[in-house]
Amino acid sequence: MSSGSTQPSAAADPVRPVEPSVPRPALSLSPSRANDFKTCPLLYRLRAIDRIPEPPSRAAVRGTLVHAVLERLFAAAPTDRTEQACLESVAPTWERLSADPALGALVTDEDRAAWLVGAASLVRSYFTLEDPSSFTPRACELAVTVELAGPDGAVPLKGFIDRVDVARTGEIRIVDYKSGRSPSEQWETGSLYQLKFYALMIYRLHGVVPTELKLLYLADSATLRYRPSLEELLAFERGVVALWAAISCAVATGDFPPRRSSACRWCSHQSSCPEFGGTPPPYVGVVNRSGEPG
Repeated sequence: MSSGSTQPSAAADPVRPVEPSVPRPALSLSPSRANDFKTCPLLYRLRAIDRIPEPPSRAAVRGTLVHAVLERLFAAAPTDRTEQACLESVAPTWERLSADPALGALVTDEDRAAWLVGAASLVRSYFTLEDPSSFTPRACELAVTVELAGPDGAVPLKGFIDRVDVARTGEIRIVDYKSGRSPSEQWETGSLYQLKFYALMIYRLHGVVPTELKLLYLADSATLRYRPSLEELLAFERGVVALWAAISCAVATGDFPPRRSSACRWCSHQSSCPEFGGTPPPYVGVVNRSGEPG
């Protein structure tokens, strides 16, 4: 089956293992790694292949905490999904997460109270956007994998979807929580990339185009909704396949050029980047690697 076909079929199952015509690296493509390569090929290499450790940021860890609290919220019965119960779970959830020394070190005893207040404010914001007692998600923190059929073999995708809602009539909604602020109109397309990636995966797995993609921005209590079309997802798929071909070429040649951009100011790999006078580690390729983190 080519990536330009319009409907999945039993004769050409898009999620079956596909024998590649050339050896492919033991990597898979997630939305975050796709964005890394598009932003800076060297950044992709340092994260996906060299796997150089990065210190966690407070913003990212706060997002992890809020995601964990909301996942726990939907594990409760609908009548127990109250704002108060959710707020009461913030501190114990942080106690569990902070058992990881890398996370716990980000918050000192002196600023723990303020840290929890900040997380609680995001939880309160969530309750202004939805009534969690009025529905039950089909899945939370759903791990998804699928293989697309590319011209040179399989294109392996992976991801973790914050939430999938399925209506009684079968419509699918993909929901993602963001602990930051909503983007300006000119950046909305970029913000939707992750959810379009997930929508494509759901379509290829189940043959159904999700009815709605929904981003919940908790820092300013904003919602971004989008309704994808089949034609749009097929065009998006062609872009993903082309991106994987570019990554595979870079893996084969070891050519991952740095690309300077505004994102550089937040990059923790400047010491390995020629743009900042650094030197990347020797390229070792992907031999014997079991996979790529999402």
